[in-house]
Amino acid sequence: MAHYLLYIDPGSGSYLVQVIVAAIVGIGFFFKNIKIYIRSLFTRSSKKTNDNPPA
Repeated sequence: MAHYLLYIDPGSGSYLVQVIVAAIVGIGFFFKNIKIYIRSLFTRSSKKTNDNPPA
């Protein structure tokens, strides 16, 4: 039977947590941009043209 001594020192542990959080946030922004792009394909832009700008 093999006994593995699993130990993560605090520096490596905090780096691992930082990498995981950054990956989750990055994936969130990636899919948010895709969602906005797909939504823009199916909706019209509601830009109003203003022929008389304020003086």
